[in-house]
This record gives sequence, C-alpha cells and structure tokens, in this order.
Amino acid sequence: MEIRRLDRANLTRAYGLDSARLLPWPVLNAPFEGAWCVLRPGDVSTAHTHHEHEIFIAMRGRSTLVVDDERHEFTEGDIAHLPPECIHQVVNDDAEDFEYYGIWWDSAMSVKFIGSLEGQRRCDRGSVASPEAELSGSLEGQRRCDRGSGASPEAEVPRSLEGQVP
Repeated sequence: MEIRRLDRANLTRAYGLDSARLLPWPVLNAPFEGAWCVLRPGDVSTAHTHHEHEIFIAMRGRSTLVVDDERHEFTEGDIAHLPPECIHQVVNDDAEDFEYYGIWWDSAMSVKFIGSLEGQRRCDRGSVASPEAELSGSLEGQRRCDRGSGASPEAEVPRSLEGQVP
C-alpha cells in the first residue's frame, strides 16, 4: 500500500489551470490516467476536445462546466461524464479555488492494462523467471517480471483482444 500526498506547492500550470498528474507512479498499473486540478478565482481552463472518455469529480468549491457551448453548474460532490469529442472547459467565477479530479481512458489504455495483467500472471506462475533463478533461489527472475522486462511479447495484447481496433 502506498499513499501519494498532493503537493500543492508544486502543481504544474497547463491548460489554464494548476494540476498534478497521476502518472507516472511506479506502483500503479491502471487502465486510466488522471489529474488533480485547481482553478484559481477567475481562471478558465483551455477549451479542448479529445478521443478519450473523461469524468470530472468536483472536490471543493463551485464552478461552471461548459460542454459544447452549454453551461452547467458544477459544485463539490458532483461527477460529470464527458463523452469523447465534446468541447469542454471549466470556468471559476467564484472567489475561492475550485478543485476537481479528472480521470480519462480509452480502449488503447485498456488493452495495454490487460496485456500487463497477462504478463504479470505469467510471472506469478513462474513461467517467465529463468529456471536458473528458480533453482538458485535468486529473486532476479521475479525482479524481471516486476519491471515488466520478463513478460513475453504476447503479453502485450491478450489473445481475446487480438485483431480488435482500439
């Protein structure tokens, strides 16, 4: 178990807001990406669109979520789903910071995640660690699995997903 603390003093300014990205995080293997986002009073995030699905979880404060030119009140405790290709931005007209967590995913992220699980299952069964490492009691074979370098290329895309377009 590992807890990552939000470092408010070192947020990165991008897309008209301050944020901290979820990845990279070596202990996390997930089929999604995310970011803690802070809009200061008067901030407006950059309007944009993308192919991923996305959800916003309002954590603190109030704002306006603009999606395809429609304005929606968005306040602490709300969750919004943003479908792919919608144009969206967040506006903070309030006197306080607005904080939310954004999570996005697409089928390619899912395929990569499933492939990594297939590779890890092979490592867990011991089929990837070298016989020498198993006989000597060395942990090197397991370390190769943990780093991902021991998984076979087939582990990248599970057979159940072969031929599917992400």
